[in-house]
Amino acid sequence: MAHEPSEPSSGPQSVVVGIDVSKGRLDCCIDPPQRALAVGNDAVGIAALLEELRALDVRLVLIEATGRHHRRVAAELLDAKIPVAVVNPQRVREFARALGKLEKSDAIDAGVLAAFARASDQHRHCEKAAKNQAQLDDLVSRRRALVQVRVAEKNRSSDPDLPELARRQGHKLLRLVEQQIQDLDRAIAGLIERDDDWRNKNSLITSVPGVGAITAQQLIADLPELGTLSRGRIAKLVGLAPLNCDSGKHRGTRRIAGGRGVVRVALYMATLSAMRFCDRFRDHAQRLRKAGKPFKVIITACMRKLLITLNQMLKTNTSFQASPVPV
Repeated sequence: MAHEPSEPSSGPQSVVVGIDVSKGRLDCCIDPPQRALAVGNDAVGIAALLEELRALDVRLVLIEATGRHHRRVAAELLDAKIPVAVVNPQRVREFARALGKLEKSDAIDAGVLAAFARASDQHRHCEKAAKNQAQLDDLVSRRRALVQVRVAEKNRSSDPDLPELARRQGHKLLRLVEQQIQDLDRAIAGLIERDDDWRNKNSLITSVPGVGAITAQQLIADLPELGTLSRGRIAKLVGLAPLNCDSGKHRGTRRIAGGRGVVRVALYMATLSAMRFCDRFRDHAQRLRKAGKPFKVIITACMRKLLITLNQMLKTNTSFQASPVPV
């Protein structure tokens, strides 16, 4: 789902809702009046929740990300024009500790989510996802998992002391995994080809020398906000913005932190390739190398440059150009 920054609070009486999601149940806290509500995580339960919330002036519903289980309720709330934000569970737990709440239960977590929604106006509102976004996300996630299996099996097969039976089984498994990855590649490419917006994004992203179709597919699935945010916000969302670490007269080293790790992994490999095949990124890396920067700083800076370039290309609907795109 794409995101936008939330609007300021509409007033002290506006209602916020926290929803703790599990596979079979939704534990909700409606504030005010700090009322607990539990419904099933199914069509009947979500319909009952919507009926309850439609009668209220709901400023925000805050939901903890759970992989798949929160998708349905988030989509139904968005269809009902109720503002929704999905947050990282770690942020919620840290907020609970800041409140002094060390105990944990589904009902307590729902209350913490409601308090978190009340305390901050910085939650990014979700937007309705593209028609096949969930399907694309699942296929890309499945491919990522199979690639990890392939790497693990190749590493095991390289062991000269591996028993022959284990080696034969490993080779059979590798052939199966390779076939499944190819099947997924075809399915993902077909999904993107059938969607006009995705097909255009794929064409723009792959116009950068060194950036291939697999990277483009991962960015379309895992970073739907690409092309909609400012350069600073997209860098921070991915976790490539240098963060201050200062106190008093001390000026600490700027470091990156947080963000979407899977996107950074995709950008890392694409950046290595772009630094080899694209003059713009090769020259940028050489300038940093001559300035004495270590490799990690160089690759991170080039990753951020590639991300910002892609963001501007999609924002302006412009293919990659040899001369710098204004960013």
